[in-house]
Amino acid sequence: MRNFHPVWTAHDTPLGPMILAANDAGLLGAWFEGQRHFSGPQTHWVRETDHALLREAGQQLDAWFARQRDRFDLPLAPVGTPFQQQVWQALARIDFGITQAYGQVARAIGRPQASRAVGAATGRNPWSIIVPCHRLLGHGGALTGYAGGLHRKQALLAFEGPEAVPLLLRDAA
Repeated sequence: MRNFHPVWTAHDTPLGPMILAANDAGLLGAWFEGQRHFSGPQTHWVRETDHALLREAGQQLDAWFARQRDRFDLPLAPVGTPFQQQVWQALARIDFGITQAYGQVARAIGRPQASRAVGAATGRNPWSIIVPCHRLLGHGGALTGYAGGLHRKQALLAFEGPEAVPLLLRDAA
């Protein structure tokens, strides 16, 4: 029988510490500390510093920030409504360096009138960076909210642009 008891660890990134959580089904989330819609590790989660999946997630994040990879290959364990999961799957298909509008995602999932609902589901995305919700922009390219903080969204978008490394390091300071 599989153990679905969640484990977690903290992982340092250039944009601040992240909390990584997993169970035997996959990665439950990767949140920045203080992220909106995440109150921190739950009381029933067990802190684990040597869990294979959490270690792999941390290594892939480090490689991403080092520009050694531009996508992630991790098993995810989504916990959300069917609509949220559909939005998160659409976000995962947005390539590195590409941005889309909420309306584009709404159309891509067959719900062209659901831009606001896409925005709400995006805000609940539990896998910051790994499922790249920072690549979504508002109407006309407006820089809109990001549960991890607008300053991080700006840094992530800059990181994926041509002047990536200097901007990321400067903005993280």
